[in-house]
Amino acid sequence: MYHQDVIEEIIALKTADLALRDRLVKEGKLFEGYHKAMEELHISNAHRLNEIIDQYGFPILEKIGKEASQAAWLVVQHAISLPSFMKRYQELLMKVESPSQISKEQLAYLSDRIAVFEEQPQLFCTQFDWDANGLLSPQKYDDLSTVNKRRNHLGWNTVEEQTQIIRAQAVNENNHCPNNLESRQQEMKLWKYKVGWLRKS
Repeated sequence: MYHQDVIEEIIALKTADLALRDRLVKEGKLFEGYHKAMEELHISNAHRLNEIIDQYGFPILEKIGKEASQAAWLVVQHAISLPSFMKRYQELLMKVESPSQISKEQLAYLSDRIAVFEEQPQLFCTQFDWDANGLLSPQKYDDLSTVNKRRNHLGWNTVEEQTQIIRAQAVNENNHCPNNLESRQQEMKLWKYKVGWLRKS
């Protein structure tokens, strides 16, 4: 059984994450690659959440409530240096028997993120990156019409509408395409091998 202090601790993990993000945005440092302080916090948060799950079980809505559930998901979504942890959480989400005890939206985002890091097509187009034209665009996906049907089933807007929102947000946060996009992509590829998203055959 989750105690209230543990629930509050999960929420605090999210609060720390967002506070650091806001600070790095204001300092103009967030979008210059994966900031070391951000990565360290993401890893630390993930390890702590993993310990909590081992001790108290998977944090379904009935156990921890909506706010803490959202916080736990954000910690997992940001734990990109720990593929095994993200995949474990995804598997646990999918094993929850009662649909009312999980968020289908959280599962969609997490599944898309895992797919993108493994260089597979995403199903809901929740993940964006810079394209060759210097615009934020959805990363690889299967069929646009099918994706929009999946998004509609979750009550979401279309990929086209979401793309405009994401691009406007980038402008608001002064997030712009890297000067050397090819170099950034190569660095990202090496990082994926380093942390284990990709494996050399």
